[in-house]
Amino acid sequence: QSMLGGLEITVADATGAVIPQADVELESSETGLKRSVQTDAAGVARFFALPAGRYGVRVECAGFKVVQTTFEVRAGVTAQQTVALEIGQVAETIEVRGSAPVLSTTASMVIGSAGGAPERYNRVEESGYKRASKTPLSTFSSDVDTAAYSNVRRFLQDGELPPKDAVRIEELLNYFRYDDPAPQGEHPVAIAGEVARCPWAPDHKLARIALRTADIGVADLPPASLTFLLDVSGSMDSPDKLPLLKQAFSLLVDQLRPQDSVAIVVYAGAAGVVLEPTQGDRKPTILQALERLDAGGSTAGAAGIRTAYELARRSFRKGGSNRVILATDGDFNVGVTNDDELIQLIERERESGVFLTVMGFGTGNLQDAKMEQLADHGNGQYLYIDSALEARRALVEQIGGTLVTVAKDVKIQVEFNPERVRRYRLIGYENRLLKDEDFANDKKDAGDMGAGHSVVALYEIVPTGAPPDEEPLRYQPTKEEQPAPPKSAELLFVKVRYKQPDAHKSRKLEVPLLDADTPVEQASANLRWAAAVTEYGLLLRDSGYKGDASWASAGELARGAMGDDAGGERAEFLYLLRTAEKLDGRGATSELR
Repeated sequence: QSMLGGLEITVADATGAVIPQADVELESSETGLKRSVQTDAAGVARFFALPAGRYGVRVECAGFKVVQTTFEVRAGVTAQQTVALEIGQVAETIEVRGSAPVLSTTASMVIGSAGGAPERYNRVEESGYKRASKTPLSTFSSDVDTAAYSNVRRFLQDGELPPKDAVRIEELLNYFRYDDPAPQGEHPVAIAGEVARCPWAPDHKLARIALRTADIGVADLPPASLTFLLDVSGSMDSPDKLPLLKQAFSLLVDQLRPQDSVAIVVYAGAAGVVLEPTQGDRKPTILQALERLDAGGSTAGAAGIRTAYELARRSFRKGGSNRVILATDGDFNVGVTNDDELIQLIERERESGVFLTVMGFGTGNLQDAKMEQLADHGNGQYLYIDSALEARRALVEQIGGTLVTVAKDVKIQVEFNPERVRRYRLIGYENRLLKDEDFANDKKDAGDMGAGHSVVALYEIVPTGAPPDEEPLRYQPTKEEQPAPPKSAELLFVKVRYKQPDAHKSRKLEVPLLDADTPVEQASANLRWAAAVTEYGLLLRDSGYKGDASWASAGELARGAMGDDAGGERAEFLYLLRTAEKLDGRGATSELR
């Protein structure tokens, strides 16, 4: 049973109008726990992973009197409260009594960011068009990272357009859940596909290819042996770093079962074991170890990684989920700082069966490129945690996908029918491209998929019957000028290879995808949503391939493909899309590069 609760506070003025960017501080006199956030655009401050008890709350905003009150937090409940501010001087303080809590099950939180040392992103060179008659195969690795989506969200909520290289379209697509059919039978992965007209290039088509794994409930998860590797260096001394990290890992601890275990390793100048492997039914002990962490010192990331892997091997569970979870802003500035050496270390350690998940925190000096590399080579996922809501999503709602690998080294190869396809372009996955011969090479590493994960890829296709998109040749005819009637209804053929988590030999799945000329408005919600997210990404990148893409077109597609949206992610996407449109209109582009 959960030992933690939550508190959702709406701040409004005397007329009931909500107040964004109000400072809300929370403190427990019983435990000494302190947390602070700002209200979001809806005037709401949200606190998760709070031990049950009474909390003092202080609300402050320029032009209003300070309000101090107390609220009760109960285990397993998110309480809704409202605080009304009166116009006056900040020096004036009003004390009020808390009202009875109202139960709530939905929540989100925005944490502001501040400037700092330059953030680093790998340059993304968008893939161009390939001629199907000359290059019929397209091969790439699966990718279930979602860090780019929440990182882009952070920029937009801070009033800036993200740097182009922070926008990885495949990670925007794979952030969302789709209702593709779950796998049946012996394979842990299912393939789905669909074709429709392209919204930003009416003469082109979009082919959506999706892989999906089955969900696993918490009760059915294998025993977990987790080693938290936590950066407590001086660079983590910021509200959106170590305090948010504590909240995030408290949420994960609350999900532990007696058969699970947790160890905690920290690094800041020197690595140290804060908590030896501890059973999941000793939650107070684990939570106390987390709450005692403070930021200070320089960062020796490599030393911490070595210590964590040693501890993970000692507490290894055969048949279980053995994983190191690294949480950092990524600034490994002392010790082994060479990226290649770190990657070689992680590649050696993954052979022991201990995988690596990487969680990025904070702003200013986020080392996005390095953290993505570490996760990729550690057979794990890279997540960016910008809020307590994102932590809840990754570590509670999607805990199976985060902790349990069901298929590793997942590779996709698509063969295009040149009778129907003149040219094609894979959108995104630029850093996941493989050589065609790598597809059948079981020694070639590729991405892994966890329980309940989706991998979605879109190809923009120039059909053979489309108007010419190149200048005609002077001395020889263009083959596509008089296309022959196609002999097959197949547009393309999809092949997927994967390995069982403990296997060394891959298995293969393959399905054809038939051609279609469906207007995008009549396509499935899955394709329409993927097209809207892709259009959003093309615009954020100011892509040379964006064609007639527009914020209005993306919004119209998205609004028609909302589905039930139980978690509210799609509604939030519409808000981010509108925010991006406004920022684009006034040229508010981040100068981070």
